[in-house]
Amino acid sequence: MIWETFMLAQREIRRNMLRSSLTILGIVIGVAAVITMVTLGNSATAQVSADIAKLGSNLLQVRPGQGFHGPGGVRSAARMFTQADAEAILAQISGIAAVAPASSRTTQAIYGNENRSTTVMGSTNDFLAVRNWTLATGRLFTESEMRSGKALCILGATVQKELFGGQNPIGNAVRLQKLTCQVIGTLESKGQSSFGTDQDDFVLLPLRTFQRRIQGDNDVSVIYVSAREGFSTEKVQRNIESLMRERRKIPRGKEDDFNVRDMKEIMNTLTGTTRVLTTLLAAVAAVSLLVGGIGIMNIMLVSVTERTREIGIRLAIGALEKEVLLQFLVEALVLSSFGGVVGIILGLGTAAIGANALGAPFIWSPGLVALSFFFSGAVGVFFGYFPARKAARLDPIEALRHE
Repeated sequence: MIWETFMLAQREIRRNMLRSSLTILGIVIGVAAVITMVTLGNSATAQVSADIAKLGSNLLQVRPGQGFHGPGGVRSAARMFTQADAEAILAQISGIAAVAPASSRTTQAIYGNENRSTTVMGSTNDFLAVRNWTLATGRLFTESEMRSGKALCILGATVQKELFGGQNPIGNAVRLQKLTCQVIGTLESKGQSSFGTDQDDFVLLPLRTFQRRIQGDNDVSVIYVSAREGFSTEKVQRNIESLMRERRKIPRGKEDDFNVRDMKEIMNTLTGTTRVLTTLLAAVAAVSLLVGGIGIMNIMLVSVTERTREIGIRLAIGALEKEVLLQFLVEALVLSSFGGVVGIILGLGTAAIGANALGAPFIWSPGLVALSFFFSGAVGVFFGYFPARKAARLDPIEALRHE
């Protein structure tokens, strides 16, 4: 019986192919929009998480000032840190894997006829550890080179490409303002972050070299701290805050003149925001499913009116009400389910193209696909029930009189 009902539904759908196609269009658009929005939202969330992870594992940033202000990232009135502050964190705080004091400045890097405006960063070898950087070629600074402030540098991938092209930069000299430094290494590329910045566009110098030859003082503008695996970054953050208040002699009750940012906190905030936006967009897109369901109800009511005499004949020769009800429900279900399948294919295809355009990973959810298909079928059953019930309750005598 079910198979015969299904075949009858297919026959009626094929009989009015154009009308049937327009009917399922709302379902197709609704399902495709929901899948596209949710999939792109998941891809964006994964990309943000990956970009934050690239900044460093269990990373905390200690900066002067009460927040991130201006292009330099710190408030000018706040007193800067020193290398001794970084050494105190490493020596007195438990659960620390590495500490890297750093300062930076934008300057012109010149090699031969090529030049590029880039960021010059002064720090230690631990900077590469806390920020998850990997050497591509060359070597790190030695302890004696860092203590003496020797003019050596390590190039990010973008600077290497712009200044040297396909040449090997190791051993060559690059000029940074009035400082000429020898290239001893290059870094693996990390690419562009989700914040739109090129992570590879910088030159790394020993901190003492940067302070003496470029900055002209002993200030440290940021201290990068990497917590050990298994240690709570929240506890490490509280301990750093207590130590810095003590070292900077901040009285009890007075606000900190520095801030400690946990990158996990930032990641949770950003991913939470993308998830909320994804949910809102999916809810808006789901309205199309409601519109598609209303379209199915409208067409099924028209179909009942057109086939009133046919329904009367079936009822007159012994067809049961439940059989007529089932026939129209199956027609509505076939329409909506087919629209759901087409919408799923269209949505996944659109999401894949969008993820590729955004440079984000394509992450699709089998659960979402199954839910979308189930929901499209449920829409058909829900909105098809009223027309089907109307058909099943027709009076056979009145139906046979219908022209």
